[in-house]
Amino acid sequence: MSDLIKNGEYRDLIHKLKSHIQSAQIKAAISVNKELLITYWFIAEQILEKQQTARWGDGLIKQVSQDLQQAFPDIKGFSVRNLELMRKWHRYWMQADEMTKQVVSQLDQAPIFQIPWGQNLLIVSKSSSTKEALFYVQKTIENNWSRAVLTHQIASHLFERQGKVLNNFENHLPSPQSDLAQQTLKDPYCFDFLMLSEKHNEKELEAALTENISQFLLELGAGFAFVGKQYQLQVSDKDFYIDLLFYHLKLRCYIVIELKTTEFKPEYVGKLNFYISAVDDLLAREEDKATIGLLICQSKDKTIVEYALKETGQAMGVSEYQLTQQLPKDFQSSLPSIEEIEAEIGEVGDE
Repeated sequence: MSDLIKNGEYRDLIHKLKSHIQSAQIKAAISVNKELLITYWFIAEQILEKQQTARWGDGLIKQVSQDLQQAFPDIKGFSVRNLELMRKWHRYWMQADEMTKQVVSQLDQAPIFQIPWGQNLLIVSKSSSTKEALFYVQKTIENNWSRAVLTHQIASHLFERQGKVLNNFENHLPSPQSDLAQQTLKDPYCFDFLMLSEKHNEKELEAALTENISQFLLELGAGFAFVGKQYQLQVSDKDFYIDLLFYHLKLRCYIVIELKTTEFKPEYVGKLNFYISAVDDLLAREEDKATIGLLICQSKDKTIVEYALKETGQAMGVSEYQLTQQLPKDFQSSLPSIEEIEAEIGEVGDE
């Protein structure tokens, strides 16, 4: 590639790249994530353009790497490997559909420039489509996911699970809330952080989830605030207990969660319907939106669920849960005490 150095067009290219990098340094320092990624995008764009129009081969990347590292010895990121990753990253998004391509090409607002380089590479390498990749980019921004959390969410196939809950939201919630509720809930829920025997019962599942409340909240998603387990409601001098009660900060409503370690049965809907009505009357304030119910069971038949939800008077969804780690059938772990649970999750304040 020694002849390339003497090429006037190539010298113009290097001058253009150096000028852009210097400009980025002056603007905000190249270490700032947005400026860094915009610079990476520009470099990749220029390399791809020259490889297509000037018909320079892969040797171009090696030469560009040498010249940029020599010009900017204090700046990391101009290795041959990283330049190749920049090119792959740029090409990946430019092969997307026109709508996605338009989103990522807007340098000032593009979501891909709002997350770290490592997360960008992880998403591109693990996503099977640009639609899926853009989903993980946007979720990373919304939830401020670390690379470790993002890796977990991709491994648990969040893209396929998000918004898939069977529900009747359109019949019982106004359009903005019904759409948000649909996208908030998942199917199935992945409880791979639990270690339960194959024959676990509902009390064991409930206790394990509250014992691992941080991981449970992560799986539920952003916006869920834990109110309590076995939450007591008094109706006509009789006590009733909700398995798990949450308040969702974006939906601005209570979410009642009932756990079933069996296959879905239509009669489960009646009990959940009762709890939703009671929470609306006894707990919800005037400014709160309608309470939503979520039944999480071990398995379900779609047709039976749809029939069961058809005539109910409250907004609810039905999901399954999955356990990828299980202890032997005969293993019985000791349940944590109430004091131990409270020490971990903290006492729930008054509404």
